[in-house]
Amino acid sequence: MNETEHSRAAAARSPETTRGSEPDAAAKKAVHGIDGRILAGSVLLLLFGALAIGFWRHYSLHAQVMATAEQRRDFVPSVRAAPVRASGPTMVVTWPATTEAFAQANIYARASGYISRREVDIGSQVKAGQLLVEITARELEDQIAQAEGTFAQLQAALQQATANRDLAQVTWDRDSPLVQKGWVTPQQGDTDRLNLQAQQAAVAVAQANVTAQSAQLQVLKQQKSYQSVVAPFDGTITQRNVDIGSLVQADATTGTFLFTLMQSDVIRIQLYVPQDEAFGLAPGIEAVVHVPEMPGRNFPGTVTRLADALQPGTRTLLTEIDVPNPDHALAPGTYCTVELRIPRKTPSLIVPSEAIIFNRNGLSVAVVEDGVARIHAVTVVRDFGTTVEVSAGVKDGDQVILNPPVDLTDGHKVTVRPGPPAQLS
Repeated sequence: MNETEHSRAAAARSPETTRGSEPDAAAKKAVHGIDGRILAGSVLLLLFGALAIGFWRHYSLHAQVMATAEQRRDFVPSVRAAPVRASGPTMVVTWPATTEAFAQANIYARASGYISRREVDIGSQVKAGQLLVEITARELEDQIAQAEGTFAQLQAALQQATANRDLAQVTWDRDSPLVQKGWVTPQQGDTDRLNLQAQQAAVAVAQANVTAQSAQLQVLKQQKSYQSVVAPFDGTITQRNVDIGSLVQADATTGTFLFTLMQSDVIRIQLYVPQDEAFGLAPGIEAVVHVPEMPGRNFPGTVTRLADALQPGTRTLLTEIDVPNPDHALAPGTYCTVELRIPRKTPSLIVPSEAIIFNRNGLSVAVVEDGVARIHAVTVVRDFGTTVEVSAGVKDGDQVILNPPVDLTDGHKVTVRPGPPAQLS
């Protein structure tokens, strides 16, 4: 059989073959359709299952959250509380200070010369009028002797002028009636009268010269008295700048600095008290001075002087305190602390520091009222560490919550267990 015959035979068989394969193809399509529907159903079933599971979990979580919120809302926390106490009638404040001598003087030379005697040294206790040093100046003694001689001459001249005046007065008294009667010429009468006036003027000049010379002599004697330098008041010599043989100069601007004298029987302390504490200050208020190096001893004092005007820049009041120091235990220039007991002019309340709430709304406290927490804003005046002083927001006897929970809100129910007593200031 050749190729042409084979082709014809194949062509004769092909329709039959085609008709026999059509049922098989339809079956296969049916099978594929069923598999696709099954797959789609499975996917949908899985999707609905996942959604159901997710919904169930979300519902369970929401239910748990709501249950927790309800439990928290219904939960009544147990808190510690402490009472608010009114401050005492006096306010105790402590300020650093430095002791000063009640009186202090830098002693300068008022006479020029050399130091011939020195009676005191650093630490010497002196009395008012006691000799400190003696200054020698020979030329001043010569000036005094010369002035005394001149004074004696002027006194003699005054006596002479007085005698001439008396003579002229007698002459005029004798000639005046004679002139009136014409027994003495008028010219002689004028001469006697004018001579009396001249002698009276001469006496006045002589008296003025005596007075001037007497004043000059007193100046020289005063300068001589300055050669003896004495203590102006009772005290202690704290500085000495001269010794025997030292040359000192008496000058208003460049005089020689001799000694520093301090009176420490009474110690003076100056304080600058802030405005919020100054309004209760008055003379007579008690003060106590403490020195760190003498921990077992207190030095009582009294407020004696007030400036009665606050410093504009610092709003502080200058206050002076006198502290008796008979045994000189306190030395001038000592660092100390001063405790003042100032009467309160405005009421204040003491609140434990643990009760203070600080947030964006400022400072506040939680006050327990009939088992419910109420948030009250407060105004803090001073901080004492464990307690604070407030001027508004609470009243005496209020129970404030210590260390309140962060989620505590106004109106939340609480149960109270006692806390430590509040400390007074």
